[in-house]
Amino acid sequence: MNSTTLGLLTGLALGFAGAFGGFGAFLIVLVLGALGLLVGRVLDGKLDLSQLTGAGRDRG
Repeated sequence: MNSTTLGLLTGLALGFAGAFGGFGAFLIVLVLGALGLLVGRVLDGKLDLSQLTGAGRDRG
């Protein structure tokens, strides 16, 4: 199991544990699942956040 899958499953599990039932719970699970997926992709090296943070820009 790679970090992307693990992050997604962790986010989904936390979402279910934090709020169970209704449309609000659905949104919380969706957001936490997406957040877990993003963290997993960063840990796998499949998502480069340097473009968003400005890191690695040439300051010449």
